[in-house]
Amino acid sequence: MTEPSTAHRPAFRGIDPRSSLGASAVWLIIGLAITFSVSAAAWVGSIARRNVLEQHIRRLSLETDQLGSELGQAVAARLDAIDAAARISEATLASDQRPRLTDLYDELLASYPELDWIAAADADGRIQRTTAGMAPASDDSQATWFVAGRRGPWLGLIAGSPRRPGSAGLGDLAAPVHDRAGRLIGVIAAHLTWRRAPHHPLRLTDEPDPRVAAQACVLDRDGTVLVGPDSMRDKRWSAVPQDPQRGAQATGEPQFERLANERVLVSRAPLSARSDISAFGWQVQLWEPEGRVYQRADALAFEIFWVSMCLGAATCLLGAFGARKLTRRLKRLTESVASVGESAAEHIAVPRGVDEVAQLGRAFAKILDDLHRERRELQSLSSELERRVAVRTREVERLAEESRYAAIVRERLKIARDLHDTLAHSMMAILSEIRFLRRLAARDPAALPAELARSEEVAHEGLKEARTAITQMRVNAVRETGLGPALAREFERFIDRTGLSGDFNADPDSARFGDERAETLLRIAQEVLRNVERHSMATRVTVSLRTTTEGRLELRIEDNGVGFDPHAARPGHYGLVGLKEQADLIGAELSVDTAPQQGTRILIALAVAPVAFASARVPSGKVL
Repeated sequence: MTEPSTAHRPAFRGIDPRSSLGASAVWLIIGLAITFSVSAAAWVGSIARRNVLEQHIRRLSLETDQLGSELGQAVAARLDAIDAAARISEATLASDQRPRLTDLYDELLASYPELDWIAAADADGRIQRTTAGMAPASDDSQATWFVAGRRGPWLGLIAGSPRRPGSAGLGDLAAPVHDRAGRLIGVIAAHLTWRRAPHHPLRLTDEPDPRVAAQACVLDRDGTVLVGPDSMRDKRWSAVPQDPQRGAQATGEPQFERLANERVLVSRAPLSARSDISAFGWQVQLWEPEGRVYQRADALAFEIFWVSMCLGAATCLLGAFGARKLTRRLKRLTESVASVGESAAEHIAVPRGVDEVAQLGRAFAKILDDLHRERRELQSLSSELERRVAVRTREVERLAEESRYAAIVRERLKIARDLHDTLAHSMMAILSEIRFLRRLAARDPAALPAELARSEEVAHEGLKEARTAITQMRVNAVRETGLGPALAREFERFIDRTGLSGDFNADPDSARFGDERAETLLRIAQEVLRNVERHSMATRVTVSLRTTTEGRLELRIEDNGVGFDPHAARPGHYGLVGLKEQADLIGAELSVDTAPQQGTRILIALAVAPVAFASARVPSGKVL
C-alpha cells in the first residue's frame, strides 16, 4: 500500500481525529448525533407506529360498532314499518274482515316512499305487488328469502333484486306479516340502504383498489356470510385467528386473522338496535388487509425517521461549526507552540480571555520564559565551567609537568642512594686503601705487595656491588617471589659475607607481600645491613617481618653493635636521610632506636590491605 503524498496530507489532517482535537470533537458530535438520531427515530417511530396502529384499530372498532348500531336501527325501522302498516290496515277494516296484503303494500308505499323497493308475496309465495323488477304473480315459494321470511325476519341478498343508482345497499330484508288472529298472510321484502357514505358498507374509504380498503359483511350466528362479497356470500367465514388466546370474539376487540394467503384485521359488532334484533345473532364485520392497517403507521414512522435524520444532520453541522469555532483558539495556541518548538518564533501568542485555553497559553508562556532564563543561566554556567576547565586543565598540565619532574627527581635520588650504597662505599674503601698504601710505601715497602692485593680485593668487591645494584634496577625479584623470600636471600648473603650470627623470621602473610612498595622495603633493609656491616661492629643481627592485627606490615632490624647518636650532625653522610626519604615515598613510618654502646633497632611500619599479599610462602622461624 502506498503512502499518501505529502501534498495531500494537510488536506486530510483537518479531518483526521488523530492529528486534530477539533476533528476529534467534530467526529464525536457527528457520532453522537447519528446515534441519538437513529435511536430517537427508532424509539419515537415505534411509539408513533404503535399509537397510530392502536388508533387505527380503535377507529375500525368504532366504525364496526357504529355500523352494527345503524344497521340494527335500519332493520328495526323496516320491521317497525311493516308492523305499523299491518296495524293501520287492521284498524281501517271491520272486525270480520281480513286484511289484504295489497292493502298493506299500499300503506307501506304511501308511508315510506324512501324505500328503494318493496315486494309483497302471499302465504303461498306468489308475488302480489312490487316496485322492483320482480314479475307479479310469479312463484317464489322456494326462494330463500321467502322460506326464511315465513319463520321470522331474514337478512340477505335477493337474487335479481334491483339497486338504486348512487346508493350503497346493506342487503335485503324479509319479514312475515300476520293478521289479527296471528295467521300468516304473506311476506314483505324490502331493500336496506346505507346513506351515510356513498361506498358503505362494502368499503369504508374511497380507495379505488378494493383489495387495500376496509370491507364489510354481515354474519349470522353461525358465521355464515349473509351480506358481503359475492365469493363469500352464503359461506362460513373461513379466516383463522392468529392469536386465539386473546379471545377477541368474546371481548369485541379487533384481531388479526389469516384469510386465504393474507393477514387481515377483523372487527365484529352485533346488531344492537333492540333486544329482538339482537336476538337474531347477526354481526357486522369489517376487515382490512395488513398492509392497509400498517400503511399509515409505517408512513408516520418513516417520516419520523427522516425528520430525525434531518435534525441529526443539522445537529452535526451546527455541532461541527461550534466545535471548530470553540477549538479555533486552541488550534492557534497549538500552532504558536509548534512554531516555538521549531524555532520559527521566539514567544507564544497567548490568547485573550480567562478560559482554559488562555490559562494554558499563559502557563506555556511562563514555562517558555523559565526555559529561556534557565538556558541563559546554563549558557553562563557552561561558559564559566569551560573557563574553569581551561584553568584546571592548565593546572593539571602544570601538575603533570611537576609530577614528571618529581619522578625524574625521585629517580635521581634513587640513583644517588644506590650510588651511595654501592659506589660511594666502595670508593671510600679504595680511597682508604690508597692512603694506607702511601703510608706503607714510606714506612714498610716490603709489606706493599700484600696490601696491594688487599686493595685489589676491595676494588673487586666494589665492582661486584655496583653490578649487583645495576641488576636490581633491571630485575625485580620481589614481585616474583614476595618480600619474605627476597629478604631471606639478602640476609643469607649478608651472613655469608660478614660471618656474623643472626636470625630471620617472616610470617606467611607478610612473606606474600610483593607490590612496588616491597621493593622499597627490600632496599631499605639492604642499606641498613650495609651500615651494620661497616659501622656497627656488631656480632649478632636479627631481622623479622610480620603483620599485626591492625593491618600493618612491620620490618624490624636489630644489632648488638656500638650504636650511635641519631641527633648528631654528620656532614657528607646521607644514610639515615635516604632511609627516611624511601620510607616517605611508600607512606611508611621509620623509627630508629639507638644510643652509643647500646646497639641499634630500626622499625619500618607500613599499612597494607589484605589483597596486597602475594601467593609466595617461605618457612617462618628460619635461623641463620
